[in-house]
Amino acid sequence: MLNEPMPLLFEPIFKRKPWGGRRLEKLLQKRLPAGEAIGESWELVSLPGNESVVRSGPLAGRTLHELVRRWGTDLLGDAALVDGRFPLLVKFLDACQNLSVQVHPKPVPGATAWQPGVKHEAWYILHADPDAALFVGTRTGVTLEHLRAVAGTPATRNLLRSWRVSAGDCLYLPSGIVHALGAGIVVAEVQDPSDVTYRLYDWDRVDADGRPRDLHVEQAIANVRLDIPDQLIIQPRTQLHSSLATGCRLVTCERFTVDTLSFVPDRKLPLPAGKMRVWIATGGYGSLLGRGFGLDFRAGDVVLIPAGAEGWHVSAAAGTSLLEITLTQPARQRE
Repeated sequence: MLNEPMPLLFEPIFKRKPWGGRRLEKLLQKRLPAGEAIGESWELVSLPGNESVVRSGPLAGRTLHELVRRWGTDLLGDAALVDGRFPLLVKFLDACQNLSVQVHPKPVPGATAWQPGVKHEAWYILHADPDAALFVGTRTGVTLEHLRAVAGTPATRNLLRSWRVSAGDCLYLPSGIVHALGAGIVVAEVQDPSDVTYRLYDWDRVDADGRPRDLHVEQAIANVRLDIPDQLIIQPRTQLHSSLATGCRLVTCERFTVDTLSFVPDRKLPLPAGKMRVWIATGGYGSLLGRGFGLDFRAGDVVLIPAGAEGWHVSAAAGTSLLEITLTQPARQRE
């Protein structure tokens, strides 16, 4: 079976964070470590020190990196690797406190090859407390000099744009935009496979020993982009219709697309092959069936569907919904 691509679920990798909580347990049925504040659940990743492992079935225990090497284009389709590894990172975040005000490395204008550290990401809001807000971009007229002058102080907050959000909203954050996820929000995050972050401000938080986390002011300022229009952050939604599902396009960028899908309920429908897909189940439950095997999924699961998974069908209960992630442009490997 190792040579026959098939849809897969992976074991989550939980991350303790000073701003984390326990809502992934209630909202997404995650089995969190007892007594710990969990801020992130990494669902699909292949980075040094963080490697997704197949949860169940005939490939249980296999790593994502191993499957990439074995299946190649039967897994990726026309999507290329990023520095020799799987080209996406998918996670859930639970912000019980504000995340740090941060920046990821900005891309070099006109570059076509993958650039180390660049991290385009999208946030799909799964839950937001009443009046919850996040911070994306800077207010009109703010300059890099303004940011540098207040970096590391509470005045940083006054230079940021605040966005009220509710469940179902989706924001795209190009690498280089200053941002912070706000308290009371749970998101599904889709991003480039990078974990490089430069902090401008961390809300005066300290650890158990009374020490603040490191800031990276000069690196952050050097990478801040002030040219991101609102219509790129929250994009117009385009309706989608197919024999499989209905939905809409939420995000299109140079690296990936994010769509919502709602299935025709209680019907066995053929699953299209030829392109790698990642499904983030946001509601309901369903099953994938093929080649004598079955894979059940429910809200909170992230399913990897290889490009070469042929002969599979999907059926879902009424009300089942998910996000579908596809790669939009092959990324060249670093030589």
